Amino acid sequence: MKHILLILLAIIPVSITAQNNFKVPPYEKFKLKNGLTVYLMEQHEVPLINVSAVFDAGSINDGAHYGLAGLTADGLLFGTNKYSKAQIEEMTDFVGASINTYASKDNAGLTSSFAVKDQDKLFDIIHQVIMFPAFDAAEFNKHKERTLLDLDQQKESPRSVIGNYFNAFVFKNFPYANPGGGTKSTVQKISAEDARTFYKNNYTTGRGAIAIVGDFKTADMKKRITSMFGTWKTAESRMVKRVAPDLEFDKSRVLLVNKEDARETTFLIGGKGVDYNSNDYVPILVVNTILGGRFTSWLNDALRVNSGLTYGANSRFSRYKYAGTFAISTFTKNSTTVPAVDMALNVLDSLHKSGIDETTLASAKAYVKGDFPPDYESAGALARLLTDMFVFNFDENYINTFQTKVDGLTTAQVKEIIANYFPKDKLQFVMVGKASEIKDKVKKYGEITEKQIKDEGF
Repeated sequence: MKHILLILLAIIPVSITAQNNFKVPPYEKFKLKNGLTVYLMEQHEVPLINVSAVFDAGSINDGAHYGLAGLTADGLLFGTNKYSKAQIEEMTDFVGASINTYASKDNAGLTSSFAVKDQDKLFDIIHQVIMFPAFDAAEFNKHKERTLLDLDQQKESPRSVIGNYFNAFVFKNFPYANPGGGTKSTVQKISAEDARTFYKNNYTTGRGAIAIVGDFKTADMKKRITSMFGTWKTAESRMVKRVAPDLEFDKSRVLLVNKEDARETTFLIGGKGVDYNSNDYVPILVVNTILGGRFTSWLNDALRVNSGLTYGANSRFSRYKYAGTFAISTFTKNSTTVPAVDMALNVLDSLHKSGIDETTLASAKAYVKGDFPPDYESAGALARLLTDMFVFNFDENYINTFQTKVDGLTTAQVKEIIANYFPKDKLQFVMVGKASEIKDKVKKYGEITEKQIKDEGF
């Protein structure tokens, strides 16, 4: 019952006017003497506190040890100097709180949500998890074995792994090409000591931030956080200089991943996208909503509603700190692979040839504006927004001007966005299916590279 109550409280909207003109609520930002950046935002609508902490410890730092960032993030919850894994789970569950850790390509971190009345207990746990993880070897090894089983199971589901194949195909030698979840051979070699070393090198105050959003007084919370983390001494943060990857391609290519028992072909078609801070992302989002970003999109209408070739088709821009990708995604029966791919390409081509009229653009604008505020209407989402601002180096102006940018978008600007960001040639195709049934048919799309899904890696 406590879980249900907290969930209901957490989704009550905050700071959204009747006109959906969302603005980032006021917050205070400061830096501790050790370099840790802190964001505090008071939200008194419900008696909850939400925490988001981030560090420069994403899988981009894995090197050849694919999966290390993820296992390290998981290992933060396997016990601390003060609490065992079981105690952490029991204490949080008893009060209906949540505490989770994660690693993405660009960063790793912790999120937590709990009632104000339980804040002393939960802040103590968070303090322990962030500053004093024990990386218990027994717990770590049990988790590693489960991870290895998961890696086997993922290969049985093309939709679970096609993104890894696509990233490896498109990003080439840049670290985004590496699978964040690891491979069986790399995960098998990772030890609790490896995770401990990765933690010491990458969870540093100079490249870290923590955001607290909820029902508290800023002055009091500032004292609490300063007391918790102010004396934390970590390794010096490493300033790794990275050059954005070159995602320009001189020809169309096809990566065909053979899954001998596949009855369907799952495919991605795309190429270069935009990085997280692209100034054109808002108009890109509006245009992509029309192409494949909603249920009534052109892609879904063509491939699902009108032809019945699939149960769903979409397009998306995946954004990272240094680069991003664009991809059309769907799946279909082996026998209809070519018709489905051709239809997807025809829809993309029509975006360039026919463009978008005023009525269609107005509909997309309304959809995007209506969909935008819910992304930030909970205290937890606001906490993650603040730490995203730290990781990707943007400020509240992006949020505060979002709907104005949507409203100001014209059909002439849309035409430029389509030409610049929606690739129509030199496309990159990744297909997971039964090669013997589709290889000869799909070679018309480009030079084929073939892999076996049962083989190691991507």
